Amino acid sequence: MSGVFVHPKGLCESDEVGEGTRVWAFAHVLPGARIGRDCNICDGAFVENKAVLGDRVTVKNGTLVFDGVTCEDEVFLGPNVLFTNDLRPRAAIKRTGDALLTTTVRRGATLGAGTVVVCGIEIGEHAFAAAGSVVTKDVAAHSFVAGNPARHKGWVCACGQRLDAELTCPDCGNGYVEGDKGLSVR
Repeated sequence: MSGVFVHPKGLCESDEVGEGTRVWAFAHVLPGARIGRDCNICDGAFVENKAVLGDRVTVKNGTLVFDGVTCEDEVFLGPNVLFTNDLRPRAAIKRTGDALLTTTVRRGATLGAGTVVVCGIEIGEHAFAAAGSVVTKDVAAHSFVAGNPARHKGWVCACGQRLDAELTCPDCGNGYVEGDKGLSVR
């Protein structure tokens, strides 16, 4: 894997890792995982066989990305984020393929430290889940969610700043309009 850094104490068994990606100590990327360019997979992270990470994804320490999870470009997964992929897990039953539910995290979304994502949902573009959230249902684009279960608390800009009442960012000035699947740029 040309242009990929794997720490001497990291383990990257996938052949599908993009240039510029870094896999740090005690991280484990299984064979078959698809990892984009310029990703940062930090200490103690785990990426399973059928997981997909786009370009410039950050996977912080202790995060677990299981089969059926797709993170599009520029997703940020904070420390100890946990994805599930089976709503009815049993030790004696090994579910694979279509029995596992998929989860998609759209471009630019952020999942704060300790977020738990229950499988079978979509997290919208540039959405933001606060630290410790338990996400159990779809999250709209640019929605800020928090709590257990995570609930909509407001809106965030692509830059990460909370939007004002007029759906304008006080930092960068971007303005948004609300639609069926969340916000889009005006």
